[in-house]
Amino acid sequence: MERVARAFWLNSPGQGEIRNVRLADPDEGDVVVRSLCSGVSRGTESLVFRGGVPKSQYTAMRAPFQEGEFPGPLKYGYLSVGVVEEGPAGLLGRTVFCLHPHQSRYVVPANAVTPVPDAVPAGRAVLAGTVETAVNALWDAAPLVGDRIAVVGAGMVGGSVAALLARYPGVRVQLVDADPARAALAEALGVDFALPEEALGGCDLAVHASATEAGLTRSLELLAPEGTVLELSWYGDRRVSVPLGEAFHSGRLVLRGSQVGRVAEARRSRRSYADRLALALELLADPVFDALITGECAFEDLPSVMSRIAAGELPGLCHRVVYDAS
Repeated sequence: MERVARAFWLNSPGQGEIRNVRLADPDEGDVVVRSLCSGVSRGTESLVFRGGVPKSQYTAMRAPFQEGEFPGPLKYGYLSVGVVEEGPAGLLGRTVFCLHPHQSRYVVPANAVTPVPDAVPAGRAVLAGTVETAVNALWDAAPLVGDRIAVVGAGMVGGSVAALLARYPGVRVQLVDADPARAALAEALGVDFALPEEALGGCDLAVHASATEAGLTRSLELLAPEGTVLELSWYGDRRVSVPLGEAFHSGRLVLRGSQVGRVAEARRSRRSYADRLALALELLADPVFDALITGECAFEDLPSVMSRIAAGELPGLCHRVVYDAS
């Protein structure tokens, strides 16, 4: 029996299409997954769609089940939720998360999928990869009880970080963004909001996720002496200027990068990638994360929608892609 599916391909920068693809027959230990929904990782996928991945990062930026090479043609994406149609008895019929590109069905090893907890709706589980990034960031940052924290950039990643920090006892958390409309997101997540010029200083920690030079500069300005900026932004092939004069040295400030490609050093010896992803899915039982999903489209509409997202014509946070039940 021939197994066929539909997949989203980037033919060349700025040009995407839905293609018919033939699936390999599953081997023992594989699963066949029928997609329910997937999420567009807005910042990274927009950069990929525009052809903005620098050649030096082609290997580091590969998605787990990517086909093709940068800048295209390639199949990219990593926020997929579906139902196991064939596979081991313990997974058959289960809703699972997989780091797979946008595709209606796919065959992957059983150990590449993570069961979604019963308390987490499939439509919310598309955020698992983003919340996993936030978990890793907080393992890197190690905030303490009572810390004064600014999260600069109220996108998917910044919003996820703020949502987790809202659970820390005694912390002062401000979500900082140049768009005043993001105040509604902060309220939904249970944290304070401020425009960049109004943000409170004296921070022990600033988590930067705006992917802008101005946001990084403001993050450094908000620190107390010996404070830390944890940089989560991915700039692709853009160069940014960092103000390392002024109070940077006298204040003994720290600028530290964090990236989800490796488990944070603080937990690397005791937590695997699978452990980290399973934790992210458990955290998604909290309905507060629904505030991060701001748009939805049918899978067949993804080429035109992705073009609008990459061009900045369709603002928002996570855009959810819904697949036909057949």
